[in-house]
Amino acid sequence: MEPEIYKQCTGIQLSVSGSRPKTSSGPPPTISDQVMVMSCGWYSDGYGIIGDIVQSHILQTIALLAMEPPISLDDEDIRNEKVKVLRSTRKLDPKDVILGQYKAVSGDKVGFHTNNVTPTYFVAALYIDNARWDGVPFLITTGMGLIEHRVEIRIQFHHVPGNLYRERLGHNIDMSTNELILRDVPDEAFLVRINNKIPGLALQLDASELNLLYKDKYKIEVPDSYEHLLLDVIDGDNYLFMRGDELEAAWNILSPVLKEIDKKNISPELYEVGGRGPIGTFYPWEKHGIRWLDD
Repeated sequence: MEPEIYKQCTGIQLSVSGSRPKTSSGPPPTISDQVMVMSCGWYSDGYGIIGDIVQSHILQTIALLAMEPPISLDDEDIRNEKVKVLRSTRKLDPKDVILGQYKAVSGDKVGFHTNNVTPTYFVAALYIDNARWDGVPFLITTGMGLIEHRVEIRIQFHHVPGNLYRERLGHNIDMSTNELILRDVPDEAFLVRINNKIPGLALQLDASELNLLYKDKYKIEVPDSYEHLLLDVIDGDNYLFMRGDELEAAWNILSPVLKEIDKKNISPELYEVGGRGPIGTFYPWEKHGIRWLDD
């Protein structure tokens, strides 16, 4: 995940985590993280995308989004709160993880062979065992060689209990689920999906999107993510960089999966370059009653 999305997450974390999520009815609010990279890279035999993106970018993003308000904006105070989140996160059960690997295609610069288990695609549900996030799945999807390049976080909220407009909404879960979307690529934006009444005398509801698209709102050049990172280095701002205890806590979450990879007990599902990833991608979403809106 690019550093700019970290800043967005930090900016909204107070409002997102302002009330404890309910888990008594309907699917729990889900915070999802998706990274789609179109270009094909190469990993040697090993942990692949887990070590490259999941361990650092994605876990850092989740920590910033789920952390409690720090006592100040000092980088060490922020890092202290991130460590608490990572230490509270359950270790991943390999049975709840979907790994994929894109196929080697003639003519493409793909360096994989079918006899290794290096993952280029990763799907899992994380749980944070603390008072605020108990029972709330953080579903993450990240992959290489896909049809599009997308970096975003989606926060799906509970269905309203005893909804008086249920008959008007029907069984369309897409329409009845409100979402907050933080998008970094393509085009930085904040998006809110809500249900609204269609103008007129009849009572009909529709799903609409409120959006703040940075390029439309602010007629200035948006700095590249690594420009921000280099500036932070110059300024001595360390909150986007992992401290030693953060690094240890992040690897601890992933350790059960990494051990299975080392033993070659996990076989990634193959998928086509330029596609949408392995078919198994959709199983965790279905398990948690979440429908991914691929738009």
